[in-house]
Order: sequence, then structure tokens, then C-alpha cells
Amino acid sequence: MPMPASCLTLDDDNHAELAAWLDDGAWVVACLCAAWCDTCRAYQPAFEQLAAAHPDKHFVWIDIEDQADFIGDIDVENFPTLLIQRGAAVAFFGTVLPDAKLAERLIQAQTDKSAAQLQADARGPLRTFSLADRLGR
Repeated sequence: MPMPASCLTLDDDNHAELAAWLDDGAWVVACLCAAWCDTCRAYQPAFEQLAAAHPDKHFVWIDIEDQADFIGDIDVENFPTLLIQRGAAVAFFGTVLPDAKLAERLIQAQTDKSAAQLQADARGPLRTFSLADRLGR
């Protein structure tokens, strides 16, 4: 089943699209997953529904094995792992329960942050992984 237009599955041919979103300062919500993970496969439809419910944000599904070179040496120990960032500023990076309502609240809380709060977060421990860094931004 193809992803909705608002949800991109990252592959080697569409890194430029992700880079453009970040360069534009858009909110990007990424789910780091693995094809072999039953929890990820079960969560994917909920993630797609979140994408459809938030057309003002960009959602990206990243298989950490298919995109191992992109992910680099970051350890993703549990699934799903969500990353929420705007431009280069990471607002959230961590494992979440595979629950769409929980993800909805998390997305809302992070995207309600002020620019000053985002900058403070970007200097903190959340800075361990950033899509912008992986794209050389």
C-alpha cells in the first residue's frame, strides 16, 4: 500500500525532497523503524493517518536498515522511534509507544514550542541525531 502524499518513505532517490523540507523550515516528523519489526508494521497505518491529519507537516518513514548509511552510527534500540524537528532544530527524539493518540499529543506539544524553546532543545541532549546533519545541512 503506497504512503499518502504527506508521508514519504525515505530511499536513496528522495533525500533531496527531505532536504528541501528542512531548508524551508518545515516541521518534519520521522519514524525510524525496521521492515522486520512487527510493531513497526502494525504502527505504520497509524503513522500514515497522523500524516493525513497534519497536512501542514511532513512525515517520513525511515527504515534504519535500508537507510543505514543515512542513519549512521546512531543506535535505535526500540521501535517506533520518533524524531520531530523544524529545520535543524530537534524538538524530540526518542522511543514512543506505538499509539497514535500518544504520538498526536507529542506532535502537538513539540510543535507548540516557541522558537526560543526549540533553540534551547537543539543545544541539549536531543541533538544526538538530526536529519539536517545527515543531509549536510
